Amino acid sequence: EKSCQLANERGFQIANIDTTIVAQQPKLAPHIDLMTKNIAQTLKVEPAQINIKATTTERLGFAGREEGIAAYSIALLRIK
Repeated sequence: EKSCQLANERGFQIANIDTTIVAQQPKLAPHIDLMTKNIAQTLKVEPAQINIKATTTERLGFAGREEGIAAYSIALLRIK
């Protein structure tokens, strides 16, 4: 939300956001629609502008050992 506010103050708006969540557990597929809706509502954009996907590391690394979750996200901004 803070990043969105900073972008807005500088004359930009969100065109879209693409996010990948890396987690062995829990299974996130049943929750992606609600997460998309909540993020869109928080950022005051349409849910179609938010893309969230989940993957595993096939038991490799800290996420594969279920020691944590990683998230990678990128936002495309456009001038208002």
